[in-house]
Amino acid sequence: MHWTYAFLYILAFTGEGYANIPVQLHGPTAIKLWNLEVAAAERSARNTPSLNVQTSPRLELSKAHKSVGKVGWFRQPLDHFSDSGHTFLQRYWYSDKHYKTGGPVIVLDGGETSGANRLPFLDTGIVEILANATGGLGVILEHRYYGQSIPVQNFSTDSLRWLDNAQSAADSANFMANIKFSDELDNLTAPGTPWIYYGGSYAGARAAHMKILYPDLVFGAIASSAVTHAQIDYWEYLDLIRTAAPKDCSDHLVNSIKLVDFALAHPHLRGPIKKLFGLEGLKNDEDFGSLLEAPLSSWQAQVWDPEVGSTAFDNFCKYLNKEPWNKGLMAEVSSIFAGQSVDLSIINYAAYIRERIVSQCPEDKTVEECFGTGNKRDFEDDSLKAKWRPWTFQVCTEWGYFIGAPPDPERPRIISRVVTTEWLHSVCAKAFPDGKDMSIPTWPNVTSVNSLGDFDLAADKLAFIDGDIDPWRPATPHSDYAHDRRDTIQRPFKLIPNAVHHYDEYGLRNIEDEPAEILKIHLEMVHFVKEWLKDWEA
Repeated sequence: MHWTYAFLYILAFTGEGYANIPVQLHGPTAIKLWNLEVAAAERSARNTPSLNVQTSPRLELSKAHKSVGKVGWFRQPLDHFSDSGHTFLQRYWYSDKHYKTGGPVIVLDGGETSGANRLPFLDTGIVEILANATGGLGVILEHRYYGQSIPVQNFSTDSLRWLDNAQSAADSANFMANIKFSDELDNLTAPGTPWIYYGGSYAGARAAHMKILYPDLVFGAIASSAVTHAQIDYWEYLDLIRTAAPKDCSDHLVNSIKLVDFALAHPHLRGPIKKLFGLEGLKNDEDFGSLLEAPLSSWQAQVWDPEVGSTAFDNFCKYLNKEPWNKGLMAEVSSIFAGQSVDLSIINYAAYIRERIVSQCPEDKTVEECFGTGNKRDFEDDSLKAKWRPWTFQVCTEWGYFIGAPPDPERPRIISRVVTTEWLHSVCAKAFPDGKDMSIPTWPNVTSVNSLGDFDLAADKLAFIDGDIDPWRPATPHSDYAHDRRDTIQRPFKLIPNAVHHYDEYGLRNIEDEPAEILKIHLEMVHFVKEWLKDWEA
């Protein structure tokens, strides 16, 4: 995940232009925030042309690792299932520093972002760990339509019609069966060489799917935080955050949202509650409710390695928990909720949104222009600069994951009840009008994902690894909705305590310096992969 529906992207100006790191958020509001981030990054780049704009430690890390491995390009057909004659070049990187004759190929699926953002895993992460332990060749394979593996001239509805699960899986299979890395490494294709396919999040589901779809090519697969269950209304995402977050923070959020929804339910209070958060003039209640969710996206950005992970969620909670200081906002709260018992953390919540979100709106624009989603023109840019479009297209056509309020109105919630699945899904029609050759389905065809196994997807030499406080766990085989499984060498099934999203993908140069639970999972992964390879040798 780095992924879901429509993402909020943290941007940086790199040598490839604007890179994107998906951070959890969704729906029409995410795209408006993305546009604001792009505009801010462009202004900064113009004002400081000699500097790169860095907003994420992970991007900084990615830049530092750009010298890792050798880059290559593999020619793929645009359409694997008809002879159109059109092809494109798919980018990949490989490192042979640990390779020994007869060793496996450890390939990491780049997923829904530029493959350049995965390069750290070739140097200090899971690819390095497994390649070092097995004498393997490490590979990062960029996904079609992301990074520089873009096969089309624009991201219109018609141009995106070759972006689906089947075409992407066929890319990987074709690569594995036909790649020639170098003159010295010209005979490492599958099935003649054991390939271990790794992916995290969406790419984790792809790793599992590859083992099912192409068992003759994929010797083994590791599916980390693998969302094998696609779902249109994925309210469980924020509900897991509610239950996993520190109790005082969670309680403040629940109480604040309860007050927000009370105000929105009374027409005469809608203006004052929006004004409290600095969003007076924002027309639609849904836009307002969705913006209040923005700080929650940082939960998924937590990583055990402080050099890579974000502390934004912890900082947000500390902000909520402190003594309210803004007397002006306190007076507004007293006016809106006169005579009611009020959790004063809503004052800090409002101040946080004002400082961190509303402040992104340039002085020459109105709040409605910055954050309102009623204007279809805000979603019409189908140029290759609109990097939010490929994943949003996949969400709208096959994956779903529109994250709104829980369907049970009595269930505690940390997102306003006005943020509905229907409103979140409205981004699909706005962004992808009917083309000449392609129309998106009325609702995502999640059956195309779930028919491959859903919660019960399983195979020998297919490992599932999840974090117990990952908001994507409810969509993985470790979901509370799924059947329990045994953890075996042939079918590893591991849950990392106090872990968020694909924690096993990250690593330190000396793994002995890693936290105990991370070192444990890495040693277990090395063990079961080595055991798998014994079957190959036999």
